[in-house]
Amino acid sequence: MEEQDRVRTEIDACAGRSGDLIEVLHHVQEALGYVPIEMQEYVADRLGLPISHVFGVVTFYHLFSMHPQGDHTIKACLGTACYVRGAKKRVLGAINEILGIVPGETTPDRKFSLSMVRCLGACGLAPAAMIDERVVGRLTVAKLRSILREY
Repeated sequence: MEEQDRVRTEIDACAGRSGDLIEVLHHVQEALGYVPIEMQEYVADRLGLPISHVFGVVTFYHLFSMHPQGDHTIKACLGTACYVRGAKKRVLGAINEILGIVPGETTPDRKFSLSMVRCLGACGLAPAAMIDERVVGRLTVAKLRSILREY
């Protein structure tokens, strides 16, 4: 709770400045690792915005999350090339089998979070995924299992 109190103090410094919404949300995301609904309500109140507006911004931009994130983020590509080459089964299915999570979830130990993206720009490596800032391609269940063990 101490971190949330510190974030609230910093939000208070922007009171009434609705134009600072994205900057404030970035700060919350960076400090807490996500933007919980309680903080969205607080931001809306302090900046003088409807909660629906704050919620709309949080859910529109992919860099904001409403749920705690893992230490490592996995972005599974479901773009055309990856999809055609079996990404749904080879990547998402394997991650579900190995880690027990589906897109939008985080492992109970908060080590990994999984999301889907429409393209990583690595079509020649399909099926591909991104783990943190590392693009991994030509994925199979065995290769993915081996890569995840490194973390």
